[in-house]
Amino acid sequence: MPKLLIVHHTPSPNLQAMFEAVIAGATTDEIEGVDVIRRPALATTVPDTLEADGYILGTPANLGMMSGALKVFFDTVYYPCLDTTAGRPYGLYIHGNNDTTGAVRGIESITKGLSWEKTTDNVSVTGEPSKADLEACWNLGATVAAQLMP
Repeated sequence: MPKLLIVHHTPSPNLQAMFEAVIAGATTDEIEGVDVIRRPALATTVPDTLEADGYILGTPANLGMMSGALKVFFDTVYYPCLDTTAGRPYGLYIHGNNDTTGAVRGIESITKGLSWEKTTDNVSVTGEPSKADLEACWNLGATVAAQLMP
């Protein structure tokens, strides 16, 4: 069964709402035959990453950068996963208080180096997520999961 790995750092209620919407989309009844695995960024291992067929990344934007937790994830898995995970699909959701630009740029630089394929638009939210933002998170989860369906 294909595996979708959701790697997240969820320290706030706003990110929790976005995370739950992503999960709801990835596990909707229309998605069949995909195992959705959720891992906090600091607990995600090289084997978790190698065994996954696609990824969703979730992080706050802290001081213009991705969270330290997501950066530790990338530092841990980058070289061990560099060749093996090339071409795998991914999606990104990110929350900031006022700007997410630098964090998005950093994540996209790393995923480009890994040769992961962005399969849907990023969901980038500042302030409290609106209903439309949460729907976009749901769609992100569903889109990435659907691409893994057998």
